[in-house]
Amino acid sequence: MNHWLFKSEPFKFSLDDLKTKGEKGEEWDGVRNYAARNNMRAMQIGDLGFFYHSNEGLNVVGIVEVCALAHPDSTADDPRWECVDIRYVRDMPNPPTLADIKANPKLSEMALVRLGRLSVQPVTRAEWEEVCRMGGLVPAP
Repeated sequence: MNHWLFKSEPFKFSLDDLKTKGEKGEEWDGVRNYAARNNMRAMQIGDLGFFYHSNEGLNVVGIVEVCALAHPDSTADDPRWECVDIRYVRDMPNPPTLADIKANPKLSEMALVRLGRLSVQPVTRAEWEEVCRMGGLVPAP
C-alpha cells in the first residue's frame, strides 16, 4: 500500500464535503499538473491518503482512501488529464498544522515541506506514521 496527500481549499471542497459523498466517494478532478496526475496514475484501490486543507487551516484534517483507479477527468476537455476517486475514512483527532509539520525534523524531506504547491503528493511510510502520531492516530491506519 502506498500513501498520499490530497490538498484542497476548504471553501471549494472540504473534508466535510467528501463525507457527504458516502461510500461512492468523489472524483479528485481539476488537477492540471503532470506530476500530480502521474501520482494519481500510480495509485491503487485501497491506498490511503491525508486530506489537507490548504489556504485556510493549513492542516491535515483527515484520512481518505482511493476507491477508483485513474480515469479520464470529467472536468477536462483534454484526455491527458486523469484523476482517481477518493472516499472519506476518518477525521484526524488533532489535525497537525503545516507549521507543526515543518518544525518536525523527521518530516524535513516530506513533499508537503519541499513541494508546497503540488496538489497530490506521495507520502512515505515513515512520514505517514509520524503525521498520524502527531495527529493522535496511534497506531497509524
